[in-house]
Amino acid sequence: MAFRARGWRPPPPPLLLLLLWVTGQAAPVAGLGLGSDTELQIERRFVPDECPRTVLSGDFVRYHYVGTFPDGQKFDSSYDRDSTFNVFVGKGQLIAGMDQALVGMCVNERRFVKIPPNLAYGSEGVSGVIPPNSVLHFDVLLMDIWNSEDQVQIHTYFKPPSCPRTIQVSDFVRYHYNGTFLDGTLFDSSHNRMKTYDTYVGIGWLIPGMDKGLLGMCVGEKRIITIPPFLAYGEDGDGKDIPGQASLVFDVALLDLHNPKDGISIENKVVPENCERRSQSGDFLRYHYNGTLLDGTFFDSSYSRNRTFDTYIGQGYVIAGMDEGLLGVCIGEKRRIVVPPHLGYGEEGRGNIPGSAVLVFDIHVIDFHNPSDSISITSRYKPPDCSVLSKKGDYLKYHYNASLLDGTLLDSTWNLGKTYNIVLGFGQVVLGMDMGLREMCVGEKRTVIIPPHLGYGEAGVDGEVPGSAVLVFDIELLELVAGLPEGYMFIWNGEVSANLFEEIDKDGDGEVLLEEFSEYIHAQVASGKGKLAPGFDAEMIVKNMFTNQDRNGDGKVTAEEFKLKDQEAKHDEL
Repeated sequence: MAFRARGWRPPPPPLLLLLLWVTGQAAPVAGLGLGSDTELQIERRFVPDECPRTVLSGDFVRYHYVGTFPDGQKFDSSYDRDSTFNVFVGKGQLIAGMDQALVGMCVNERRFVKIPPNLAYGSEGVSGVIPPNSVLHFDVLLMDIWNSEDQVQIHTYFKPPSCPRTIQVSDFVRYHYNGTFLDGTLFDSSHNRMKTYDTYVGIGWLIPGMDKGLLGMCVGEKRIITIPPFLAYGEDGDGKDIPGQASLVFDVALLDLHNPKDGISIENKVVPENCERRSQSGDFLRYHYNGTLLDGTFFDSSYSRNRTFDTYIGQGYVIAGMDEGLLGVCIGEKRRIVVPPHLGYGEEGRGNIPGSAVLVFDIHVIDFHNPSDSISITSRYKPPDCSVLSKKGDYLKYHYNASLLDGTLLDSTWNLGKTYNIVLGFGQVVLGMDMGLREMCVGEKRTVIIPPHLGYGEAGVDGEVPGSAVLVFDIELLELVAGLPEGYMFIWNGEVSANLFEEIDKDGDGEVLLEEFSEYIHAQVASGKGKLAPGFDAEMIVKNMFTNQDRNGDGKVTAEEFKLKDQEAKHDEL
């Protein structure tokens, strides 16, 4: 509560005791022990276990009472007015017996006081209310006690081991509290509303005692702040729940703390020894994170979704504090980024993040790249003779280990016990791999790093390769079969027979069927006179060659249809 309401005016003060109306004096209280009707008698009917303070002369007290005559007839009661009686002790504002009877009382103590006439209203009494020479009985319950010399009292009952920062003037805080009176009566609680109290400290947004009582607190600290009424709501109270002249007790737990001038703070947890590259604005990052509030309350985690958070940095795709905090990281780095609310989700918050909350992100950078990146090739071994280099169309057999930048293994041909075989330049692998296998010799070992736009892109491969992942391939080329010139799927290794059609048409009927054509081509390959493009389905190549020659599509090739490549305006397989 502890908030100074603006524009509020208190209602008229409650009526004073009946006795005060009549005599100008305040009502009496009770005593201890038994004696004659000429002595003050006080019986302590209840004394609380804890009594940190007792009434002294000069203190201000708030108490309830019931006043009766010896026969039990009630003549006055504060309970009937639903308001405590509030008065200074020892300053002549009470009848003498009550001034004496209140001294030494604890808050929540109950006393039965028997006051003789000479310490009450004497031989005159109070006309129409107290007969002359009346003995008065008071059943008194003390609710509150304070002194004009009091200051704010602070009792810290829990302080976290680490306290890197404490509340200073002009800081903004979020805290939970229970507000009670000195007798323990609850008047307000942020816990009941399930919402922290959020405010600036030291600039007049709070009652003066709370402004002072919060200073020096750590996040996670719990303290009891006791505030005298002249540093709280004073004589008039708050007009609702807090009566005038009430001491207030706040049990406070600080959850959050920041200053509007704060920037982000970064704590490096793990920085890899080898950090060849640091992230820059415009890079695309994949990272894991745990998100908590400053008091450790968990609000989100990429780990729980088993998926990294993927984003561009420095371009407004994430909150401003995170945009800044992710700059300059290494792959594999772990850091803590603390983001004040004006660089996070502001006063409104978002989802299960409360408004004005400081956010703590513990991040682990898995990889990053830039859209302008190409592949990176590092040759780890080259054989002495490395003159024959791979090129488009060559048929390659190689082993590889595929992993992410953080070392997570994705796939391995060594584990499978067989090579991976492709024709280079024909789209049989991702573009980055095609590029990475160029100009490589048999026996060479190299590491190829492939950015996602040259790998598996944003989609990745479901269950195998994460989206937007940078890939690392450790490659060893085991075999290279030279391909054919570009545009050819079959070539002659020597002179072409002038009677080629007649040689293919073995039965001499002027027509070549697919079976004849296929038998002839395979015979040329077997004898070394011809060569099919390596790495492809030989039957499919031959069939395509036949189809190209069968110009009318009737399933046979005639001499008129048959042409060699140099006789064609367009490419032809012969």
